[in-house]
Amino acid sequence: MKVCVVGSGGREHALAAVLGRHHEVVVTPGSPGIPGSVGTPPEQIDADLFVIGPEAPLVDGLADRLRAAGRLVFGPGADGARLEGSKAWMKEVLVEAGVPTAAHGTFTDLDPALAFLATMAPPFVVKTDGLAAGKGVVVTDSLDEARAAVGDYLSGEAFGDAGRTVVIEEGLTGPELSILAVCDGTRAVALAPAQDFKRVGDGDAGPNTGGMGAYSPVPVAGDDVVEMVMRDAVEPTLAALRARGIDYRGVLYAGLMLTPAGPKVLEYNVRFGDPETQVVLPRMTSDLGALLAAAAAGAIEEAPTFDDGAAVTVVCAAEGYPRQVRSGDAIEGLDEARALEGVSVFCAGVGAGADGRLVTAGGRVLAVTGQAATIAEARARAYEGVARLSWPGLHHRTDIAAGQ
Repeated sequence: MKVCVVGSGGREHALAAVLGRHHEVVVTPGSPGIPGSVGTPPEQIDADLFVIGPEAPLVDGLADRLRAAGRLVFGPGADGARLEGSKAWMKEVLVEAGVPTAAHGTFTDLDPALAFLATMAPPFVVKTDGLAAGKGVVVTDSLDEARAAVGDYLSGEAFGDAGRTVVIEEGLTGPELSILAVCDGTRAVALAPAQDFKRVGDGDAGPNTGGMGAYSPVPVAGDDVVEMVMRDAVEPTLAALRARGIDYRGVLYAGLMLTPAGPKVLEYNVRFGDPETQVVLPRMTSDLGALLAAAAAGAIEEAPTFDDGAAVTVVCAAEGYPRQVRSGDAIEGLDEARALEGVSVFCAGVGAGADGRLVTAGGRVLAVTGQAATIAEARARAYEGVARLSWPGLHHRTDIAAGQ
């Protein structure tokens, strides 16, 4: 089977690598660091299956256009992609489906938003309604900082039109968990759970990012927790979407908090998580392409299988991330890192320099994944790989999966 992966980041590199175990893969637009990359638009590629990676083309209706042309597509249409395209609409669906989630309010005007915020207890959570590349969330114990975020979002100063509606939520406590569920419109099967690290600095310090690392499996999330999430969150959400006439075929990525009252959904994403994909998919022992094709056809029959080992990924970022980043620096040590046992390096924000070498070309540049029998061993391998890499201003967290 020929599979076309749409996207250009670390998630798409990991998808292509795991799909490539069993199938021919092309990636568009890809990047100089992703084998099989082509410059051809997806609409002009002849493939048996299309797997759409990023959220923006899903929200923009790429899956709908490809399906209209008779293609088999893994990824929701624009109607289902609203779950990520509008956090306010997502909350509406969650409430309708009876899915446990944080208490919240949605606002377009400053005064009522600030009045609602004043009724909340810290930590305060302020989110843009629209897409903000994983950066439109402020979690803070400071009421003044939360008020400032509301003002920046609603004014359009922070994220333009994406922020002119805000969702304010109660802050939940507990371990975070990511469950990626593969859906065929009616049925859903869970992939191995993962936990990611959103803050830029060690000890969860600094601003939120698109993700600085992850690990899988998650000791606090056994089969019982995964089954509870599927029963109480994913399946009711699919049913609510069907009731609205939405045939959801793609990944439903549930970001959860394991609170003392049980799992609660923080957010849904409508695509594979990044960097969760880089730790979940390498552990897969069954055929990823066959699973995604079955979901795209509306006929999942078998659940995926995973090895008994562990994976840890550490994101290496450019100077300045997640704000203004420096780019164009030569990446050193890539071959040395990849030569290590149990280490994979997935390219996220990379480009080609004048001499043909890979250079930094984005905020999150590389994701280094270590695999081994235990989380501790996988972590050691990942950081051994990170130690081989260098460019001016490279930074990464040093505490990914520490103590696991």
